[in-house]
Amino acid sequence: MTQVGTTVRNTARLSLALCALLLLAVPAGAVAGSSAQSGDEQGDKVLVVADAETGEPILVTPVKNGTQVTLAYTHSVEKTPVRDVYAVDGIELEMTEMRFQSYGAGLPANADVTTENGWFVFDPPGRYAQISVAPGDVANHELRVGDERYDLAALSGGESVELFVIERCPT
Repeated sequence: MTQVGTTVRNTARLSLALCALLLLAVPAGAVAGSSAQSGDEQGDKVLVVADAETGEPILVTPVKNGTQVTLAYTHSVEKTPVRDVYAVDGIELEMTEMRFQSYGAGLPANADVTTENGWFVFDPPGRYAQISVAPGDVANHELRVGDERYDLAALSGGESVELFVIERCPT
């Protein structure tokens, strides 16, 4: 299940703390794409996937304004695919659309939706400082950042995570 967090983060303090942590403690390879791209290609921000309980970064990957971030999963009751699509805008994630193939619990039943190739497409309003996700094997949560795909259940060991964007650490 995906839930949008409502907690407002102190992003400046969090950014500095994560910069220090990333420089000292993140295992090699946890920063996705860091050696293959240069400054302009990477952008000036990173998307962080952190353990919801400890705050420990699980995945850090470069993003820039407009980078598409998708949470893809299987609805727990309907057993059909759902796609929550966001775009990076500053240090927020703006929800640009939700796609689903059947109506079920937690999906917009009375919303203005269109249909496209067997999908219901909903354009929900919303900008979020963080998104909380409880990954699971049944839901098979996948995080897509641009063209990269990550298995959230495998990355998190099935533990809840928070996704958020911060400014890139100064070099």
